Amino acid sequence: MSVELPFAPVDTIIRRNAGSLRVSAEAAEELARRIQQRGADLAAEAAEVATADGRKTLMASDFGVEVSQDKDDLELPIAPVDRIARLDIDDYRVSMDARVALASELETFADRVAAAAADLARHADRRTVKAEDVEAYFRLAQYYE
Repeated sequence: MSVELPFAPVDTIIRRNAGSLRVSAEAAEELARRIQQRGADLAAEAAEVATADGRKTLMASDFGVEVSQDKDDLELPIAPVDRIARLDIDDYRVSMDARVALASELETFADRVAAAAADLARHADRRTVKAEDVEAYFRLAQYYE
């Protein structure tokens, strides 16, 4: 699966959670992959909700969000998030509110993962957040919830 999400905004999200730690390019790439998978999964679930309502357009409420955040306040760009939403659902449209809602959900997810990955890097007594820290979070996620 190719990654639709540019690494630069993902790197920014990790850095805002990492404090003085450095961030490897591999960590940003790994988190971008995880964000993409999460986004595709959320969109597929939202498509099921839309289908149950007899719609072919995803709305913000299909993601469990009633009021969307302003897209200018988000780090993740909307166009790649739209492409991520369509990875597993071909015949659906995605409203702008749904794109912003999904981007907001994915950014919250990314912040949670990035903060945990930074904790794991510190625990390993390293000054750099690596891909292995992101991967370790998913192995240990049950302990972070």
